[in-house]
Amino acid sequence: MGEISSSFQLGVIGALFLSVASSVSIVICNKALMSSLGFPFATTLTSWHMIVTFGTLYAAKRLKFFEAKPIDMKTVILFGILNGVSVGFLNLSLGFNSIGFYQMTKLAIIPFTVLLETVFLKKEFSLKIKFSLSLLLLGVGIASITDLQLNFLGTIISVLAIITTCVSQILTSTIQKKLNVSSTQLLYQSAPFQAAILFLTGPLVDQMLVNKNVFAFNYTPMVLVFIVLSCIIAVSVNFSTFLVIGKTSPVTYQVLGHLKTCLVLGVGYLILKDPFTFRNIIGILVAIFGMALYSYFCIQDNTNKQSINGSSIAISGKRQRRSTLLLNEKENNEPLKSINKDSVV
Repeated sequence: MGEISSSFQLGVIGALFLSVASSVSIVICNKALMSSLGFPFATTLTSWHMIVTFGTLYAAKRLKFFEAKPIDMKTVILFGILNGVSVGFLNLSLGFNSIGFYQMTKLAIIPFTVLLETVFLKKEFSLKIKFSLSLLLLGVGIASITDLQLNFLGTIISVLAIITTCVSQILTSTIQKKLNVSSTQLLYQSAPFQAAILFLTGPLVDQMLVNKNVFAFNYTPMVLVFIVLSCIIAVSVNFSTFLVIGKTSPVTYQVLGHLKTCLVLGVGYLILKDPFTFRNIIGILVAIFGMALYSYFCIQDNTNKQSINGSSIAISGKRQRRSTLLLNEKENNEPLKSINKDSVV
C-alpha cells in the first residue's frame, strides 16, 4: 500500500509539473503570436490545437502506447461538444468584456465548482479548504484585476462560460473515475468532437471578436512557425489538463490555473518586460500563500482519511479474526457435546 501511495503521489506531482510548464510555455508562445505577429484568431487556433492533439494520440495508439477503451458514444459526443463550447464562451467573454471582468469570470469558476460539487455530488469541503481558496482568489484578484466594466451581453456570456467550464471539468473527473478510463483514453475519444465544434464555430467567433477573416490572414513563415510550436505545446497542455483533473479534482486544477497566472505575470515582467507594480507583488504573494495553505490542508485531509480507512480496515480485520476463532472453537466443541449426549442416553 505504501508503494502504491508513493507512486500515486509521484504521478500527481508529475502531472502538476507538466501542466504548469506546458501552460506557461503556451501562454508565452501565443502572446508572441498574437501580440507581436498580429495573429488574433484564438478560437480557431484552439481548434487546430485539438486536431493536432487527436492526431498525436491516434499515432500513439497505433504505436501501442495505450489502448482505446470504448466509451458510450452519446457521453463522449456531449462531453466533447461541451468542452468546445466552454472554450468558445471563454474567448467570447474576453472579447465582450474588459480584462478585469474577464479575470473575475475566471475567479468565479472555483466557488461555482465548489457549489456544484457540494449540491450535486455531495462532496464536502472543510472550512480550512474554503478559507485557503478565498485567500487564493483574493490574491489573484489583487494581482490581476485592474478595471471592471459591466455590460449586459458580456455578463450573460461570462455566466455561460462559468457554467460550461465548471460542468465540463467536473465531468472530466467524474467520467474518468466512474467509467474507469484513463485521461489519455478520454482525451482520445472526445478530442475529435471538441475539434469539430471549435473548427466549425471558431472562424465565426473570431470574426465577431476581431472583425477579421482567419482565411484571409497573411501567413508569413514566422507566423506558421509559431502556430506549429503552439500546436505542439498544446498536446502537452490538453493531456496534462485531463491528467490533473483525473488524478486530483476540478477545484485543484483551477487552483493550479491561478498559479499559472501568477507565473505568467512574473515571467512577463522578467522576460517580456511587462509593467509590474507593488500591487501585483502583494497579490501574487497572497495568492501563493493561499495555494500553500490549500495544498497543506488537502494533504492533511487526505492523511486523515487514509488513517480513518486504515483504522476501519484494522478493526474489520480484528472482527473477522475473532469470528473465525469463535467459529473454530464451536466446531471443535461440537464432537465433545455429541459424545456427552450419547453417554447420557
